[in-house]
Amino acid sequence: MSVTHLNQVELAARWKISPRTLERWRWTGEGPAFIKIGGRVVYRLKDVEAYEANRHCSSTADKPAVKLA
Repeated sequence: MSVTHLNQVELAARWKISPRTLERWRWTGEGPAFIKIGGRVVYRLKDVEAYEANRHCSSTADKPAVKLA
């Protein structure tokens, strides 16, 4: 079975950030799209990969094409 969803802890580990950062991004409308199932937050892997692709920059002066939420 392939992974199709990541929970907050798994995504934080993937990006080497704090789970609290993901909580804050959800509150402010930043970060990848997420799904709430009951009280649980999950991120679809395809949404995470699309967010990563959109954030690709060639230099520090580059800005992402669009803000995804």
